Amino acid sequence: MKYTSTRSKIQPINSAEAILQGLAADGGLFVPEKIPKVSLEEINELTNKTYEQRAAWLLGKFLTDYTEDELGECAELAYNWFDITSRVPTAILIQDPKNPVAPVGSMELWHGPTSAFKDVALQMLPHLMRMALKKVGETKEILILVATSGDTGKAALAGFADVPQTKVMVFYPDGGVSKIQRLQMVTQRGKNVNVTAVRGNFDDAQNGVKKIFNDKKIRDELAKLNVKLSSANSINWGRLVPQIVYYFSGYIEFVKAEQVKLGEKIIISVPTGNFGNILAAYYAMKMGLPVKKIICASNINNVLTEFFATGTYNRARKFFKTITPSMDILISSNLERLLYHESDGNYKLVNRYMNELNTLGKYKVDKKLKARLDKIFYAEYVTEDETREFIKRIYDSFSYLIDTHTAVSICALSKYRGKTRDFTPILSAATASPYKFTSAVLTALGQSVEGVDDFAQLKMLNDLTNVNIPRNLSELSTAKVLHEDICDKDEMADRVLKFAAE
Repeated sequence: MKYTSTRSKIQPINSAEAILQGLAADGGLFVPEKIPKVSLEEINELTNKTYEQRAAWLLGKFLTDYTEDELGECAELAYNWFDITSRVPTAILIQDPKNPVAPVGSMELWHGPTSAFKDVALQMLPHLMRMALKKVGETKEILILVATSGDTGKAALAGFADVPQTKVMVFYPDGGVSKIQRLQMVTQRGKNVNVTAVRGNFDDAQNGVKKIFNDKKIRDELAKLNVKLSSANSINWGRLVPQIVYYFSGYIEFVKAEQVKLGEKIIISVPTGNFGNILAAYYAMKMGLPVKKIICASNINNVLTEFFATGTYNRARKFFKTITPSMDILISSNLERLLYHESDGNYKLVNRYMNELNTLGKYKVDKKLKARLDKIFYAEYVTEDETREFIKRIYDSFSYLIDTHTAVSICALSKYRGKTRDFTPILSAATASPYKFTSAVLTALGQSVEGVDDFAQLKMLNDLTNVNIPRNLSELSTAKVLHEDICDKDEMADRVLKFAAE
């Protein structure tokens, strides 16, 4: 399997090279030249496999320059940190008691070391990258540069901490992540890690990182230091491809729970901002997973909802800080990959759209492309009040506790069912532990948190619901803050060069 760019015709490269580069030299994203197919018989053969075995087999479809043993080793090392044997369990909820044949499965992606879905990929990526370094004979130190809206940062820090031949630097929007998310990052140990706040929002941090990647002068300065840039954001193919696995695994668990029959189609609902997690669902569908529709669930920063409704992507809009901070994004980077695939690899068209987005702040897809997207996606956005309402509704109905982002997904799918009367079984991505957003969850459950500090809130939620607190969060109260750096967005490049030289 070879990889090319979304923006120009480049010499195709192997997956190891694509993973190490992170971003193509033309500013585009690496994409597979073709999407491999998986049959129902092969899906059935994965039924009695462990999550690690499913991951190694499915990754082998894309990462053909890795051996089966290498991918098996990567999977074992990545997922032995998870606090549950099944790694990604699916809780079965019946959304409509009057229609029990239409189940909703909450696919819990947050049992890793940072209690967020990013762990599933970011515990795998360092091992894929470590092996890639050997495969291509790279001797330079790799600097992993990350912009985070909350969860990616900690997951990248945890995954790459003290990994040989690497450094990891994370930028996050000052005041734009939850207090728990911030503490997870700023207490990270490791000789090769740096965490810096950026005065601005996530898009400021993400745009700053992209500019650094695309700045030849900075790359030349780093080369003098024997350092090479790469990324752990979902713009990196090695970060995105492990996420495809859990949609197959979630479907298999649905079949094993006798909620669907093998071959029966499901709907997948995903809360998304940067479009990486939901793009993994798209890849799974294109590979052959029986999927009828993918629901794109957004918060009130509803740039994606508008895009799927009108065909116009317009980032020139008011930005809101919400109780779902991982979705507070106006530039959805991975949408570029979708446009590439659904335009049949028309990189000239994609390049034009991206240039228009950069210069005009918006672009509009043609009618043919819009019609193709309509067949696959349904988009809905959810307000803050609706988010809180669904946290309470799901808890009251099922004694099942969800975080704010998961509530957006379930509310969006409920709106879909209400409008379409389509009661196809739904697999909904549960992307974070409710304990990562205790203030919003407690408020949704009718509790006052005024004057209650973050760690008291953890205990308060535990006392109220008897749901176990993830150990990695409970231990934060005594963890030492190690990173207190802050900078303006135009200072990011200087901070990167300084860290690289250390």
